[in-house]
Amino acid sequence: MEPSEGEGDIPPKTARPLSDAEIATMSSHERRELIRRLRVLDERAAAPRPELLRLYRRFRLGALAGGSVAMIPWIVFLAVTLPTSYNARNWSVVWVGFDVLLVAMMAATAYLGGRHRQVVMLPAFGTGLLLLVDAWFDIMTSGSRDVWISVGTAVLGEIPLGVLLIASALLIFRFLILSHPLHDPVKSPWRMKMPF
Repeated sequence: MEPSEGEGDIPPKTARPLSDAEIATMSSHERRELIRRLRVLDERAAAPRPELLRLYRRFRLGALAGGSVAMIPWIVFLAVTLPTSYNARNWSVVWVGFDVLLVAMMAATAYLGGRHRQVVMLPAFGTGLLLLVDAWFDIMTSGSRDVWISVGTAVLGEIPLGVLLIASALLIFRFLILSHPLHDPVKSPWRMKMPF
């Protein structure tokens, strides 16, 4: 299908729709191009304020880049000034609150996974990260008598389950990209650009 003159323009209402037979004769590249052109028309109709989306994206990227740079001196400061041990306030509240969050994320992952919902990738990824953080803090804050229990639960439970959940979330994400009609099969799914 050769691009026609005025490709980005809305076709007149008298244009004849393509038949299924005509679409079947198109190459995969031609179909993706057709979908891309139709999508542009949909985005024009649906996108209320594209300049607002661009502003939000710039703000988000600026905040993340600035925060990453600002964290470097803070980490150095903490490494130099923090004591090796500290008597923490609200210790039980911190751990109980963390575990309540972990249980809520696990339950959301189990529920959405049981329903075969694609959005399960979000709580699965979050639960995986929380499990890895839990293993890290359990080991690093354990006393000398309890450290082997923490290492055992991390190695036998938290780390494998965390890695499994993160890998599962990434597999679902990859599937969604590969099944997207605009995905170019020549390009890696990890290089797919965001629509805004």
